[in-house]
Amino acid sequence: MATYKIDASHSEITFKVKHLMISNVSGSFQKFDATMTAEKDDLTDAKITFEADVDSITTGSEQRDGHVKSDDFFNAEKFPKLTFVSDSFTKVDDETYKLTGDLTLRDVTKKITLDVNYGGSIVDPWGYTRLGFEINGKINRKEYDLKWHAVTETGGFVLSDDVKLHLHAEMVKQA
Repeated sequence: MATYKIDASHSEITFKVKHLMISNVSGSFQKFDATMTAEKDDLTDAKITFEADVDSITTGSEQRDGHVKSDDFFNAEKFPKLTFVSDSFTKVDDETYKLTGDLTLRDVTKKITLDVNYGGSIVDPWGYTRLGFEINGKINRKEYDLKWHAVTETGGFVLSDDVKLHLHAEMVKQA
């Protein structure tokens, strides 16, 4: 059984939400951890766990960061972590997988499926095996009780319900 840990210094966990229905606002988590275990070389038996510290969210605006961490959205004080636990890692072709599992935000857990592009593996100059992944998906924030809502004077929404997830993960095989 091989175990891989995420290399946080070579990975990023980001999200985007449409703002005023004309542009996107991006954010990222600065503190996170992930583990993957697998026996098969094609990773089809991989089990993946992920967690991020909600208080580590940054959006480029201190005021907005505070709002996103408040009870209107994540409620970082009461729910300090978001978590993901995989059910399956299904191979579509040599570079593509579907990752399905339970995502928990606040106290709500929902099944999601993410698109995974496998970038390959390499042995680094220090002898460690590294695997690269790009992961994309979308969730509806209101399904996780991230329900803050505002309408503009013209009747448009300030934020869309859909949140796009984009992750770059470099996993390092543990000795």
